[in-house]
This record gives sequence, structure tokens and C-alpha cells, in this order.
Amino acid sequence: MPFQVVTNTPLSAEIMAMLSDQCTVHLWSPAGVDPAVLGAAEGFFVYGHPQINGAVMDTMPKLRVISNFGVGVDHIHLADARARNIPVGNTPNLVDGATADMTFTLLMAAARNLIIGERYARSPAFTKYDPNLLHGYDVFGSTLGIIGMGNIGKQVAKRAKGFEMTVLYHNRRRDEQAERELGVTYATLPELLQQADFVTLNVPLTPETRGLIGRDQLRMMKPSAILVNVARGGVVDHAALVEALQEQWIYAAAVDVTEPEPLPRDHPLLKLENLVIAPHLGSATRQTRRRMAQRAVDNLLAGLRGEPLLNRVG
Repeated sequence: MPFQVVTNTPLSAEIMAMLSDQCTVHLWSPAGVDPAVLGAAEGFFVYGHPQINGAVMDTMPKLRVISNFGVGVDHIHLADARARNIPVGNTPNLVDGATADMTFTLLMAAARNLIIGERYARSPAFTKYDPNLLHGYDVFGSTLGIIGMGNIGKQVAKRAKGFEMTVLYHNRRRDEQAERELGVTYATLPELLQQADFVTLNVPLTPETRGLIGRDQLRMMKPSAILVNVARGGVVDHAALVEALQEQWIYAAAVDVTEPEPLPRDHPLLKLENLVIAPHLGSATRQTRRRMAQRAVDNLLAGLRGEPLLNRVG
């Protein structure tokens, strides 16, 4: 008899093919689900960021595993899962390279006015080349400040070496091995913000990192500096960022994540030319998403069989 699984979004044909022989998949919604489906549900395949707390888990008395498609699990209440002895799986290490690539994609797009330039190049206004337009900032030879020297932060540092950048980093704990292997230098958060030409956020969203970058921190940055957020939207105070960009405390920002996600269509950030924004594309490559899908499915099936998960976070 197939395992009974719920998911909060329609799954791709690729994932369904991985599950079809062993699972029957039902769509779950916070607005309500057929009680019979909830009563039978043994696994929860979570895609995106729905809030999964103890109250949600208690609607599924047979629930044995939660498998998250992605690394960040700030939307899943891990303490509630532990209290109910429900293992939670995620997909770490598989997204590091793609997310570091996206960090540099956004950094370079903001530094070189790529989005503004692309719009201008398509517009009726572009009738002749003007060498005085849209001067940005050099990436090569500049100073990069990485906040969060974890797996993704290390990948960002490796890419920075190719641009001959000086790399500062800030972590909860100093990482002397990274310093030796990557040639990076530890700095306090104020030191990093004051010295860096580019600041990238590569931290998980935790109670300690929520609102990590607010008015005080943005005020410390250079007027020519660029902030890049490929972490979680909640790491940055959005109201402070609007103020910083409008009043040009910093040159620009580039973000792959917001809170909420997506932003309301009338949000003031969306009106700013000195903001580059992407729809959470950090791990969105065909190869990376395929690896993530396989790992999320493997975690799910292991939990359903009562076996250890390949990657367990709770």
C-alpha cells in the first residue's frame, strides 16, 4: 500500500515521477484539507515557506516525517517537531555553488547598472552611444564584506579571489581555517560595514539574525557601497533599506529575497531604481534543483520507512 503524503504546492512532473511508485500525493492548504487526507497523512513534502507549527502537525496524527525542499527551515517550527518526534529533513550543501553564483550575479548587476542599462538600451531614448552615462563601480580589486562565513559564504569568497578582491568576513565565531585556506580576514560587524565596497548577506534567518541590517548598520556603510541579500528577507529591515536607498546612504542594493515574499505590489522598494530585485532565484538552476529534488525525496522516503534521514535538522 503506498505511503500517504501531503504537499503544500503542486509538485513538478520530475518529483512526482520519483514518488509515484511508493506514494500517493495530496495537496495541502492552510485554508483547510479533507479531514480524511489529514488523518492518513504520513509524510509532508514542504516546498516554499508555509508556516508549519505544532498546530499544523497535530492535524496529521500519523505524520512521521517532514521533508523540506531547500536549506532554510525557519518556516518549520523545529521545537514543535522534536516534541512530537517528527524528523525534519532539508537539502544542505547542494545549493552552495548556485547561491554563491547568484550572489555575484546580483553584486555585478548592481555595481555596473545592468538593469537600468538594459532598460535604457531597449528604450526609444537610446539613439547614440554616450560615454558619460551610467558609470558604476569596479568589482575587481574592491573590498568585499561577507556576513556569514558558512558553506555559501565560503563559496562567495572563492569567487571573490578571481576578482582580486580583499575579503573581510563576520561570523558569530572566527573561522581560522577559512582564513588560512581562503585568505579572508575577520572583522567585527561595524568594521566590515565601514570598510567594504560590497556587503553580502549569507546567513540563515534566526532570532539572532532577524533585523541584523537596520538603520544603524546601513548608516555605517560607505555612500558608494552596495548591499546584497541572498539570505532571507527578514535579515534586513525593509523600512530602513527604503530610507537608505532614497536618501543615498548607500549607492545601491540587490536582493533575491524579501519579507513578505513577494512584496506587496505597491511597496516603496519596488519603485527604486537603485534596487536590483530577483524572485528568489538563489538555487534556481536546472542541475541544482534536480539535486535538491532527489535529496528531498530521499529524505521523505527514508522517514516514511523509519530510516535515518540523509540530512536531518530536527
